[in-house]
Amino acid sequence: MSAPLSPPAPQFQQPPPNNTQVIIYQQGWLARLWSWAGWIGLAICSMILIGQWLALADYFDTTEGIEERFVQGEELASDKVAVLSIEGVIMQGDGFVKQQIDHISEDDNVKAIVVRVDSPGGTVTGSDYIYHHLAKLRNEKGIPLVVSMGSIAASGGYYVSMAVGDQENVIYAEPTTTTGSIGVIIPHYDLSGLLAEYKVKDDSIATHERKQMLAMTRPIPDEHREIIKKHLDAMFTRFKSIIKEGRPKFAADGAALDQLATGEVFTTDQAIENGLVDKVGFVEDAIDRALELAKLDKDKTRVVRYRRPADLLSVFGAAQARQQTAFNLPQLLELASPRGWYLATSLPAIATSRRAD
Repeated sequence: MSAPLSPPAPQFQQPPPNNTQVIIYQQGWLARLWSWAGWIGLAICSMILIGQWLALADYFDTTEGIEERFVQGEELASDKVAVLSIEGVIMQGDGFVKQQIDHISEDDNVKAIVVRVDSPGGTVTGSDYIYHHLAKLRNEKGIPLVVSMGSIAASGGYYVSMAVGDQENVIYAEPTTTTGSIGVIIPHYDLSGLLAEYKVKDDSIATHERKQMLAMTRPIPDEHREIIKKHLDAMFTRFKSIIKEGRPKFAADGAALDQLATGEVFTTDQAIENGLVDKVGFVEDAIDRALELAKLDKDKTRVVRYRRPADLLSVFGAAQARQQTAFNLPQLLELASPRGWYLATSLPAIATSRRAD
């Protein structure tokens, strides 16, 4: 019997030849240059687009990046009491104070406002500008406004406080507050004697002699003094009319206001006795009154205040300002201009003074 046949050996087939060709191109220096130019162009275009977007956002941002800071109450509450700060000398009026007003006007969650005033006043126009926009804010939002006076709320500082309108117990002053100084001043300094001593003569040429009514190089003639006095009286009349809107008792008794409107400053107790202020209290008391008027639950309300964010440019600018002298020509020319001041001093603030706006 023959032996069994062994299975045939497996036949391995050779894979078909690989006909794929790999071609490597080496990029030349000109192509690499164009590639880098493309990426750089893309980066530049991106920066331009981002810059345009930021500029557009800044154009429509009326608050200029104002920051809201939590003060007290419930951090996550939707209802707010906003503390709006007016600190320092009031100049144009359209700066930080106006930005706070704009921010509050756009915030539907603000149900009451506390205006914290710590100002000796400022220009007639700047004070009136702030008063106008505060009163407009209160009327348009239909919410209560309470004033908290700090160390000083005099002249223009008292003027802007009248935005409270006809409400009871809405002006609070701290025990050591200085207020009042109801009046107007146009500062003038006669240097003619000093100039004569050094044989210096003002040889200015003007279209009319009244163009130099307030020149410091000569005394004011009686005729010119009467003209300036009429100008002051018009500003003074407006000041008293604004007080009558914020303090209705004086609308019925103008003579009582005339006795107080002498430029005299008052302590808090004197101001309360004369009806210029309602109560002694700190900012916390004013906040409590605002909560009460707005019928808000203190435990379910957030109290906030505002500040402008500090950036590198502002820090650098502040450092430069500290290095500058307090007196420079543009500021001296501004102070020498014939403008009225609701200010509790005969010398308007110089550059180093803190400004409210």
